[in-house]
Amino acid sequence: MADLRNNFIGIKSPNPFWLASAPPTDKAYNVERAFKAGWGGVVWKTLGEEGPPVVNVNGPRYGAIWGADRRLLGLNNIELITDRDLYTNLREMKQVKMNWPDRALIASIMVPCEEESWKAILPLVEETGADGIELNFGCPHGMSERGMGAAVGQVPEYIEMVVRWCKQYTRMPVITKLTPNITDIRKPARAAKAGGTDAVSLINTINSIVSVDLDSFAPNPTVGGKGSHGGYCGPAVKPIALNMVAEIARDPETYGLPISGIGGVTTWRDAAEFLALGAGNVQVCTAAMTYGFKIVEEMISGLSDWMDEKGHRSLDDIIARAVPNVSDWQYLNLNYIAKAKIDQDACIKCGRCYIACEDTSHQAITNMVDGARHFEVMDEECVGCNLCVSVCPVENCITMEELPAGNLDKRTGKIVDPNYANWTTHPNNPMARQAAE
Repeated sequence: MADLRNNFIGIKSPNPFWLASAPPTDKAYNVERAFKAGWGGVVWKTLGEEGPPVVNVNGPRYGAIWGADRRLLGLNNIELITDRDLYTNLREMKQVKMNWPDRALIASIMVPCEEESWKAILPLVEETGADGIELNFGCPHGMSERGMGAAVGQVPEYIEMVVRWCKQYTRMPVITKLTPNITDIRKPARAAKAGGTDAVSLINTINSIVSVDLDSFAPNPTVGGKGSHGGYCGPAVKPIALNMVAEIARDPETYGLPISGIGGVTTWRDAAEFLALGAGNVQVCTAAMTYGFKIVEEMISGLSDWMDEKGHRSLDDIIARAVPNVSDWQYLNLNYIAKAKIDQDACIKCGRCYIACEDTSHQAITNMVDGARHFEVMDEECVGCNLCVSVCPVENCITMEELPAGNLDKRTGKIVDPNYANWTTHPNNPMARQAAE
């Protein structure tokens, strides 16, 4: 059986599935239930500094995007960090860690960008026995307007500065949580590494307005007739998260920096994809809020079964395996040729492939043959774009098949070249011509 035990920057847990800092980790009651369900670790909901607790709204805090079957695709939240007293949280954290010594317990922290504020809270957190801290530099709403959260995460110099303070004033491992609300995720990651962070976690939520109530003309969620931008999460953000994780994993300046992957993890397969792109573990929030804590059972069994099937003995066999295959567009092989093929036995003759190709692509699929409804790819027009595969409602009915070297590409009238070639040396590339000259 596959070994799912996780060792992330020296923090051990029985599996790589942690709950992210969010409402599900706001109190001991929730965290105890999560550990009983099987979660390997939790990041406690973000703590603020000592003093009057943060004030949250007393109304709707979430807005949603649903699929056609009302499956939750994305969740927008306008909730802030914990509104519970700091010392109440600290006492509960200490007790939970004593009760569950084999589980990872991380304290998420957000205080003003002042050295004394960080210096004051770190010993309090350390006394709980927490395994590490996560610096919340990602929250895009409410706290960012106060100079915290994403307001820090968008300024690499601030990130490096605060990380240095934390490494100076605590023995605990430091995880720096990054905001996706930035042009180039590599820059804050580099800054965190320069400051001495032990790891980064990403992504935090994406700044968003998910919808507008067309009766009140206010953004959702609506509080007293008004709405605000909030943080977007859930399955819809997974592609953005995967890309940002991969960017850090393959950047020469941050290569090897441990990553905790966050963003839309709902199934074991999602988790495996994050691990393959360089994450050392994953954090989950929206899936737990949608389906409850026991969803981790399916994640654990699914990942374990897949690893057994593929012969992967431990997580180390998976982590970062896909990173070498992530490339910039300019290095993709321009001599690779593929054509779509339709399995006539599986085809339900819905016509979606035809209309998508006919209206918006390359007019490479028939809809009638000998007077009968029939969908077939015309190789002389097919560019191998994969659109038909994407819109087909029947899994594996349409597949992309490589045209072997030496065969004739009917579309171009040329023989498929076996040699690798990319845009950097293509004759149509003006930069390539300049280099040659």
